[in-house]
Amino acid sequence: MLRIYLVLLLIIAAFYGLRAFQKAPPEKVARVLKTLFYVLFGLTFLVLGATGHLNWLFALIGLIVAFAARMLPVLLRYAPFLHRMWLEYIMVKRQSTGQQSSSSAAKGGMSTTEAYEVLGLKPDATKEEITDAHRKLMQKIHPDRGGSDYLAAKINLAKKTLLNK
Repeated sequence: MLRIYLVLLLIIAAFYGLRAFQKAPPEKVARVLKTLFYVLFGLTFLVLGATGHLNWLFALIGLIVAFAARMLPVLLRYAPFLHRMWLEYIMVKRQSTGQQSSSSAAKGGMSTTEAYEVLGLKPDATKEEITDAHRKLMQKIHPDRGGSDYLAAKINLAKKTLLNK
């Protein structure tokens, strides 16, 4: 009989808890769920440690370390590619959030603020500074020297955008 009351109490508590979550702002719900996850993770770790069932965790950590040591040369070889993919992701994310400032950006062009960022210049840069920055970047990123066609095109577009403004 006691079990039935406990199950009913648990169902009622879950019902009111879900109603409270539905009415709460998303930030608060995310914070509470994150805290709950950490508490459950910590309690699970403590229970497994107290009962002596953490052997599999240490074996998994050893496996991950060995795998990472063997994969390090491959990761280092592909690091420039991964970095370029990360930069493209950031640019797409900026474009999707509407951080472009000119109408030419919507047509596939580049805004002047983005062009200044690409060349690493301040908005009051002269034509000579724009040309010098373009030349220095192209010497580093040119496709003939192992650079990217995409990045070279972005640098050229930045120079064109700033000189034709």
